[in-house]
Amino acid sequence: MKNDNIIESTEFKVEMIRKDFPLLTTTVHGKPLVYLDNAATSQKPWDVIKAIENYYAHQNSNIHRGVHYLSQLATEAYEESRKKVAQFINTAHNHEVIFTKGTTDGINLVASSFGRKFIHSGDIIMISTMEHHSNIVPWQLLSEYSGASLSVIPINEKGELLLDQFKSMLNKKVKLVCIAYVSNTLGTVNPVKKIIEISHQYNIPVLIDAAQAIQHLPIDVQELDCDFLVFSGHKMYGPTGIGVLYGKEKWLEDMPPYQGGGDMIKTVSFDKTTYNELPFKFEAGTPNIEAGICLANAIAYIKNIGFDQIHRHEHELLEYATDELLKIAGLKIIGTAAHKASVISFIVDNIHPYDIGLILDKLGIAVRTGHHCTQPLMDFYGIAGTVRASFAFYNTKEEVDQLVSGVKKAVRMLS
Repeated sequence: MKNDNIIESTEFKVEMIRKDFPLLTTTVHGKPLVYLDNAATSQKPWDVIKAIENYYAHQNSNIHRGVHYLSQLATEAYEESRKKVAQFINTAHNHEVIFTKGTTDGINLVASSFGRKFIHSGDIIMISTMEHHSNIVPWQLLSEYSGASLSVIPINEKGELLLDQFKSMLNKKVKLVCIAYVSNTLGTVNPVKKIIEISHQYNIPVLIDAAQAIQHLPIDVQELDCDFLVFSGHKMYGPTGIGVLYGKEKWLEDMPPYQGGGDMIKTVSFDKTTYNELPFKFEAGTPNIEAGICLANAIAYIKNIGFDQIHRHEHELLEYATDELLKIAGLKIIGTAAHKASVISFIVDNIHPYDIGLILDKLGIAVRTGHHCTQPLMDFYGIAGTVRASFAFYNTKEEVDQLVSGVKKAVRMLS
């Protein structure tokens, strides 16, 4: 149910928005749910839920292969969604949008395909200290079989990249820079446009992991001039099992296929296979059709609210939560960069984050605890993990108050 009255004025209608997300009315352990695990996955609005139901009730058919009505209907919807994604991130061509299973799949595609063609023994792949494991392990695997190596951009205690050191690390051996737009643990918003500009001075292509940015910030891939960009649907209020790899046409044309099978071929014989054109060259097999179609509904929902409104509300939540949490004795926020998205990771004295998370859960408050798939980052700070609260545009200051109250209770119980 599209909420056309979300924005009636400059006032953000958060209570009206919350009505679009049925799971937010859930109770947990007899308490109203306070969902603060949005960096792991976001909740889904009725627009997306109904679209999934509509696909299976009225459109269900395999795509690209059939001449019958349902196949054509599903194919049209799927390709229309690709166009909506292309418009959303402003690609130069629709075929620069490759549908994947998610961010991890997109990074692995580039590591496998770009890596096979362009990364060789002695080459360097550059990442940063704050990367998610999904933007570390694929490059380690590539390095193991290619003879390349990893170079790691350092950060300061605030969780900010040291750009001067980054510049000094660049040389002709660096063949790819892979960087998170927003840290999933620290919330740091990295200066990716500057990183791209610097890298391109050395003719080094750049991959941007936008999994934690796509739901918070407007992204224009042509303005950024990135070579690759990846993100997941489920973190931007869409279905799981769908993601996007954007790649500049020149790279995608030059890269070999990632997987073999249906849809990525033009002709097959036992002697020779010729590959399909973009984007199908990288989309072997039957895809997650309903998720691909329904990603367009998630995009439409975000655009209906508007990134200006989203940023303003989430930034208010971030500042309010930061101020209130820091009033708790012994609490330390990990990640205090000047530019942050609405993510707060914290520790409290010698209390294990898992124990805090368990007590918060009993109070109906969903947060994430642990290393957040950033173990090298935890090693940098000398800690085992954190409690992470991550906010979306449907969260409220009242929920922040409940979080703060819950942490205080956990500290009293565990100290």
